[in-house]
Amino acid sequence: MIFAKVGEAPNIYFALPVLNEFENLPSIIECLKNQEYQGFELIVCVNQYDDWWKQPEKLDQCINNQESIEFLKNDSNLKIHIIDKSSEGNGWPAKKGGVGWARKVAMDYISKIANPEDIIICIDADTFYPPNFAGAVLDKISRKENLLGLAIPYYHPLTGNPVNDRLILRYEIYMRHYLLNMLEIGNPYAFTAIGSAMASTVTAYRKIGGLTPVKSGEDFYFIQKLKKTGKVANWCETIAYPSSRFSDRVIFGTGPALIKGNTGDWASYPIYKKESFRKMKETFDLFPDLFEKNIPTPMDSFLQKQFKAEKIWEPLRLNYKDRPNFVKACANKVDGLRILQFLRNEQFKNETRSDEEILFEFLSKAELKPFF
Repeated sequence: MIFAKVGEAPNIYFALPVLNEFENLPSIIECLKNQEYQGFELIVCVNQYDDWWKQPEKLDQCINNQESIEFLKNDSNLKIHIIDKSSEGNGWPAKKGGVGWARKVAMDYISKIANPEDIIICIDADTFYPPNFAGAVLDKISRKENLLGLAIPYYHPLTGNPVNDRLILRYEIYMRHYLLNMLEIGNPYAFTAIGSAMASTVTAYRKIGGLTPVKSGEDFYFIQKLKKTGKVANWCETIAYPSSRFSDRVIFGTGPALIKGNTGDWASYPIYKKESFRKMKETFDLFPDLFEKNIPTPMDSFLQKQFKAEKIWEPLRLNYKDRPNFVKACANKVDGLRILQFLRNEQFKNETRSDEEILFEFLSKAELKPFF
């Protein structure tokens, strides 16, 4: 790592949401103690809904959270800040809560105490981080001029259980196939995001107004907000290893994918067909010409239905008087969320091929090359 002067390295703040993770805390703390770069602090939001204290079926998780707080309090080797959203009277109200809120509260806390050049890294208690993790993230963000954030590389480790391993590999294929196609067409939203492996500068976090605390997918929306604002990388010289466990705490993501996949249901995680990515590329390639006049694009009918408007591009022309800003406004309108919606909308139109056939076709024709 190279910095202007000795001692000028930014500080790292790890943001860790914790719910029913007492058994995993020793391993994540050990990961952090083994980091080669030790210029960091840990902010932990131990959280749950407050009314869980009155629900017998949830009481075990409440007690587990209290054990987590005591464990963290008794660790004197790391600088740990504990945000207690778990003790009776401190938990989430009924209409507010979940991992999105826990991440936001931890990251907002960091934003208040950190310097602008410091770095926020989101981690999870059930994820393994190799000793070079903190240093590699710091090195990437510090070396890359004007980089706002980073979607950190990840790999779900295999468990040795053949059934579970097939499920996690199928989910990994879904994520990698999507990313490779997005990279191949040069789309600005070429990223996959998981909450246990993402980072941003404190300046960037403040600039985008922080993390949006949705019930699920807060990681996706966070990286998307960063992408709309500036540069986000999706590679550095380290890998996070998130758990391959079954979990229903969130609506989307690894846990729900494994649960659905175990029943043979992969409809929410399809292998998107190549033709849909081509249509998307054709549309994005037309953005500069759309500044002059309306031109039919392959995504017109979908966008008109999605936005409930016949005129998609005219309002942007009125608001953006030069071509570069107009093109950027088009990309902001047809963002990562709209892209996923478009891919899903197209997936089953007159389609007879299976996911396996679509994947085999992609692998047999793809010219895979380094993108980073």
